[in-house]
Amino acid sequence: MNLKSLLISSAASLAAVSGAHAADAIVAAEPEPLQYVRICDAYGAGYFFIPGTETCLKIGGKVRTEGEWYDAYNPNSKVGTLWHTRAELNLDTATDTEYGPLKTNMVLRWDWSEGNSTTTKLLFANISLGGFTVGKADSQYNSYIGYAGDVINDDVIYDGPYELNQITYNYDAGNGFTAVVSVEDSNSSGSGASYGSSWWSDDKANHYAPDVVAGAGFKSGIWGVKVVGGYDSIVEEGAVKARVDADFGAFSAFLMGGWNTDGDKLNKYAGTNLDRSACPAGRPDLCGWGDWAVWGGVGVPINDKLKWNLQLAYTDSKIFAATTNVKWNPVKNLLIEPEVSYTDWDSVNQDQWAGILRFERNF
Repeated sequence: MNLKSLLISSAASLAAVSGAHAADAIVAAEPEPLQYVRICDAYGAGYFFIPGTETCLKIGGKVRTEGEWYDAYNPNSKVGTLWHTRAELNLDTATDTEYGPLKTNMVLRWDWSEGNSTTTKLLFANISLGGFTVGKADSQYNSYIGYAGDVINDDVIYDGPYELNQITYNYDAGNGFTAVVSVEDSNSSGSGASYGSSWWSDDKANHYAPDVVAGAGFKSGIWGVKVVGGYDSIVEEGAVKARVDADFGAFSAFLMGGWNTDGDKLNKYAGTNLDRSACPAGRPDLCGWGDWAVWGGVGVPINDKLKWNLQLAYTDSKIFAATTNVKWNPVKNLLIEPEVSYTDWDSVNQDQWAGILRFERNF
């Protein structure tokens, strides 16, 4: 073989090998497009779409720490100072459906008080759709009417039960008129003291009949009025509350009155927050409302960072409660709140001064 033939053969062999390798080459796939979080403003600020879904999610919560001097709810408390720290995580979801927004609300709470271990609590967990809400939330007897004043110790004079399981329908006519009907679990509540006769015994054990709450209200301009009633199926008594609110710009005010269907008994809707040990045995009428209770308060915004609040309350059983505070927001989402309370239980001839200094960061 001459030199020319050798060169041609070598070139052909190299071309064949190169072709085989080229056929086996790995081609890199195109990168997937990056998915950015989409804002979901249809349900208010803070919501965003969960990637890959049509469900909107909102994450929030708070961190709170506060010192408490004595106890506005217990005249027998002689503890000089207690320090309490709390953290909460809020998760809200919303999805548009043919029946309106399908929503969930969940609040997890962790508490640590001086000298104790951390406690965990599922505060709220509920589902709502088309005006209906089912699950754990505050009783509509409180949440629908607007609780009481803008103070920490707002329910020294007991204003009703808080978190419990319920099936609720809320109606909003869109013209200022609203209404609510709620069937509430008679065996669940955030406060054992709210259970009328069970404050003295275990009457609620194995009780299956639900409690019922119903209310209606109307708001026009600066004025708003609401009425709500609750029936305690254990005690077979109940209570009614009516509230008037007004916002005059320079200040806001409210007046709320309650009526107990039997002033000689405690029930879930006209109960007491007084410690059992401070009340004479067999005389719940001296620790609850009696026949009626009244609350009133005023809030005065001093500037965009400072607000002063005052609440007064009194009952037919001669319990008087007064609380005042200042709410200061030195920066956005940070609250510093000193508060002073005075309670006089004339029915049991005892009184108590108490104070709280709270620091709270919301997010």
